[in-house]
Amino acid sequence: MNTINHVAIIMDGNGRWAQQRSMPRWKGHEMGIQAVRRVSEAACRQEIPILTLFAFSSENWKRPAEEIRILFSLFQRYLVAERQSLIDNDIRVSAFGRRDRLPLFVGEALSSVEEETGSCKRLHLRIALDYGARYEIVEAARALANEVAQGKLDLEQITEEGFMRRLASDGVPDPDLIIRTAGEQRLSNFLLWQAAYSEFYFSSKLWPDFEAVDLEEAIADYRSRTRKYGALACAAG
Repeated sequence: MNTINHVAIIMDGNGRWAQQRSMPRWKGHEMGIQAVRRVSEAACRQEIPILTLFAFSSENWKRPAEEIRILFSLFQRYLVAERQSLIDNDIRVSAFGRRDRLPLFVGEALSSVEEETGSCKRLHLRIALDYGARYEIVEAARALANEVAQGKLDLEQITEEGFMRRLASDGVPDPDLIIRTAGEQRLSNFLLWQAAYSEFYFSSKLWPDFEAVDLEEAIADYRSRTRKYGALACAAG
């Protein structure tokens, strides 16, 4: 049976959930935050060490300004409201992506929660915020090029392992399973490097409707698969 150390989720469908109910789109995002709480607690029960959630992509800046403002306001509210619960449940929170474009009130709340939950060990909840995999890869390539230009690194010393260390996920294992909700079947510029050998699971559920049982079903499906990593066969686990 396959072990599982890292699950990543592309949370999709908040807007459609609201539109189907003739509600404003922000109501879908509000309900999506409740799904984050449910799935985080379920990941703890499933003893999954790392859960990565795609919260806001670098392309999401193209959305209407009012929707973006509400999104960040909801995110800041979540961090403040859930702080003690995260600590009590031994959940560490960290975020990756660009921070230079985040509203100040979001950055402050995020840094505070990261610091206060930094020693928690039951679950590492990673939040991709203003994140784009292409940008991440270009930044890693730029860092390597700069080291070569400064004479700190030879071209022959550039390796996959060295490249990985310069990605935002430094020190975190690649996701074993990537789940996407709302029936879409694409990565949308999410963890392109890290997903090289990830298993994929696509759920028709809109994110606000995603329940603990849906996570359990995705994990059960994952455990039933044979992971080959390009070889002819690979023992489970």
